[in-house]
Amino acid sequence: MATGQPEPATPTNKPRNAANRAYGIDIGGSGIKGAVVDVRTGKLLTDRARRDTPQPSDPDAVAEVVAELVAGHGWTGEIGATFPAVVQHGVTLSAANVDKAWIGADADALFTKVTDQDVLVINDADAAGLAEARFGAAKGVDGVVIVLTLGTGIGSALLHNGVLVPNTELGHLELDGKDAERRAASSARERHGLSWSDWAKRVEHYLEHVERLFTPDLFVLGGGVSKRSDKWLHHVDIRTPITTAKLLNDAGIVGAALAANEHFEE
Repeated sequence: MATGQPEPATPTNKPRNAANRAYGIDIGGSGIKGAVVDVRTGKLLTDRARRDTPQPSDPDAVAEVVAELVAGHGWTGEIGATFPAVVQHGVTLSAANVDKAWIGADADALFTKVTDQDVLVINDADAAGLAEARFGAAKGVDGVVIVLTLGTGIGSALLHNGVLVPNTELGHLELDGKDAERRAASSARERHGLSWSDWAKRVEHYLEHVERLFTPDLFVLGGGVSKRSDKWLHHVDIRTPITTAKLLNDAGIVGAALAANEHFEE
C-alpha cells in the first residue's frame, strides 16, 4: 500500500452519467452506504444501498465493498467517498474504528483502481459539514460555522462562508485532561450511564471550549443524538446559536458526492 506522497490516480475515459449527478459513499466502522446524488438539490436519486463493514476492515476488503456498491447501481462517473480518518490529498493518515492498515494508505488511488472511475476521498465529518452548508441547517449562514457529529466520537467540520477548512478533528481537543470526545461524545453518556441533563452539561462545557477558540456564528449538531434533541438540547446554554443537523443519515453520502463533483469539474 502506498505511503507518503500519493501518486496521481489514473484518470478514466469512461462516459459520464447525466450532468449534475455524482455517486456518494459513506464508509463507517460498522456500515458502508452508497447512492447516486443530485448535486443541485442534495436529493438521493437511488435507494441507499448498505453493506456491513468487513471485519477485518483492511483496505482491500473495504475496497471490494466499495466496488460492489458502485457496480450495484450501475454507476460510471465521479465518485466521492467519506472515511473516518484524517485525509490529506487522498491519503488516510489515521484510522478511527477501522483497521490500522489504513494509516498511510492512498485511498483515492485504491478506490479509483477498483471502480475504474475518478474517486475523491474526504473525512466523514467534513462531508457532513459540506452537505449541511449547501443543503441543510447551515445553508446561507455567513461567517464561521462548526458542524459537530456526536456519536462514538466527535467529528467536526469548520466552514467559513460555506468554504471548508478540512481535517479539524476538534473531538481531540483536550478537555479536563482527556480527549474531548471521551467526555462529551454520545458514547460517553452510554458508557457512564449519564442522564440526558448530566450529559448535556458535558456537551455545554465542550462547546464553551470550542467557542472560546473559534468564536463561531453557529454550531450545527449532528449524529444520532440530534434526532433526540428534545431530551437534552434545552439544557445547553451558551452564547453561540445552536441548531441540529437536517440531512441526518444522508449527510455523508451527499457531502461526498458534492465534494467529488466540485473537485472533478474544476
